[in-house]
Amino acid sequence: MITDLIRLVIYFISLLVIQIALLNNVNLGGYVNPFVYVLFIMILPVRTPGPLLLAIGFIMGLVIDMFSNSMGMHAAATVFMAYLRPTVLKFMAPREGYETESIPSLREFGVSWFLIYGTILVFMHHLMLFLIEVFRISELPSILLRVLLSTLATVSVMLMIQYLTDKPQQKK
Repeated sequence: MITDLIRLVIYFISLLVIQIALLNNVNLGGYVNPFVYVLFIMILPVRTPGPLLLAIGFIMGLVIDMFSNSMGMHAAATVFMAYLRPTVLKFMAPREGYETESIPSLREFGVSWFLIYGTILVFMHHLMLFLIEVFRISELPSILLRVLLSTLATVSVMLMIQYLTDKPQQKK
């Protein structure tokens, strides 16, 4: 229990540092912005209570906003994603349901499951973020292109992070 909490805190801080120090400086042609900090919300245990998800999403988004000077846009988009997460998990639940200790990860559910799960949540996060940022319907084609390209970049980096950090458990 304590080791899981320590692991989550380290993951939280690591993703924030990666986002702030490296990925906030990536902006390819104004259309590709990877935001991998949202991976933290995605890999929280399946049974994480909704209010806790929303609070963590708000805190994480607020920290990114402070370092990005984005006035609450990341907080709003991350809370929106955290709000949608239980619905997406319910939609993607295995026939027999989730185990009590399930963590939605590449290792636990496989590449295709994680790709669908990640793409849905990241797409919704990016859609909300870029809609708030631009706030003009006349820019919708440009917004959708940014959402698609940034979602591809974010999911790709998240897959790499999952492959590098989510080691298979040793059988006892």
